[in-house]
Amino acid sequence: MKNIIEFLSQLKENNNREWFTANKSLYKEVEKEFNAFAEKLIEGIAKFDSSIKNLTAKDCTFRIYRDVRFSPNKEPYKTHMAAYICPNGKKSGLAGYYFHVEAPGANFIGGHLLATGVHNPEPKVLQSIREEILDNGDAFLKAIKHAKGFELDESSKLKKVPKDFPQDYKHAEYLKLKNYSLMKFVSDDFLMSDNLLENCLTEFRKSLEFNHILNRAAHFAFEEI
Repeated sequence: MKNIIEFLSQLKENNNREWFTANKSLYKEVEKEFNAFAEKLIEGIAKFDSSIKNLTAKDCTFRIYRDVRFSPNKEPYKTHMAAYICPNGKKSGLAGYYFHVEAPGANFIGGHLLATGVHNPEPKVLQSIREEILDNGDAFLKAIKHAKGFELDESSKLKKVPKDFPQDYKHAEYLKLKNYSLMKFVSDDFLMSDNLLENCLTEFRKSLEFNHILNRAAHFAFEEI
């Protein structure tokens, strides 16, 4: 990941089309390197999560070009590279495994990240996840605890329990969430390790049951649509 981090760092300091065009060949090299790692991640995750089989890097990685049409930030390029490995690919709306490399000092997320779960689910899926927690809250809590080293993303959370759910439910705090994600920030040293792939797979494997619970709820929601 050294070349990738160095490129993103340079891009952060030169986020303009002139610089990017002059260094397009360098970008293509790091893109190829990142995609190759994403392919290995997909292959490794598929060994313990069969729902990931038959995906390609193209199904899971994101363009570096920013959509600036409705953003006050007009910088044309992202200063991070990421892969979201989930059933049917990154646009499926299902829970999966997220690998994120960010330029030092960038403020998109605030660092390199491993995450798992589902971010900003559509309303029907969000409702179904909350119903799953209401029916199987103990199993949901157990899945979170099993993902040791990850922290639940509570950055976007309702102040009150949604009106359709019992206010006195013992796991009511989890019903307030709007994102059902587990997060683990990692260091440059983590990314530079010769065992990066194995270490990522070890971490992601901890969240297998968490994702299965979320996707059971998501599939139910999609069947109802």
